[in-house]
Amino acid sequence: MKRHIPNFLTCCNLVCGCFGIVFCLEGRDIPAAYFVWIAAVFDFFDGFAARMLKVSSPIGKELDSLADMVSFGLLPSIVMYKMLAGVSSSSWLPFIAFLIAVGAALRLAIFNVDETQTDSFKGLNTPSNTLFITSLPLLGGSVSAWVQTDWVLVAITIIFSWLMVSPIRFFAFKFKSFSWTDNKLRFTFLAVSVLLLVFFQISAIPLIILLYIASSLLDGFLGFEKK
Repeated sequence: MKRHIPNFLTCCNLVCGCFGIVFCLEGRDIPAAYFVWIAAVFDFFDGFAARMLKVSSPIGKELDSLADMVSFGLLPSIVMYKMLAGVSSSSWLPFIAFLIAVGAALRLAIFNVDETQTDSFKGLNTPSNTLFITSLPLLGGSVSAWVQTDWVLVAITIIFSWLMVSPIRFFAFKFKSFSWTDNKLRFTFLAVSVLLLVFFQISAIPLIILLYIASSLLDGFLGFEKK
């Protein structure tokens, strides 16, 4: 029975992605971002359960990628498509949103064959990308007015699609120990993220993802995790 637990959690991730797509397309009151948050929790715990129960399998790995493609590839593309369609006068421009799905597919394929991504990621991971994209409609005030323009949304689409397949290293939340020396970057990032959530609530999510990108770039130059 226990060998099916990780795959069950992965399927829950997939179902959340499907629900998010339907709710986004039908314009229901519940934002797609809520389903992404739940899917991300299932995505974290399926791998955690597989390692804890020692039941990792090739099928589980492939199933995880297929589920991620729906929840963290297709869903953010549709969210971006809907945003672009709502602000652009062009009939074709919104379709550029599906660069996100292409970037996610390539990112997941690279991850499956690249054995060097154990302590860090090469390219922005798909859950982080999706959290950023799907949280944009939740922004309010002048920031929302600035973001919800076609040229800003197109720029975000192109930049984040590239980040997923870029050679940039992003730190992973895999703790080999809980010492400050080995995890100062992770602990600092988590502390600042909590403060952002306290002060800005949902609007903090895009800021946290940008902080994650900036921290990873800074770590690449200064090597905090190596000191």
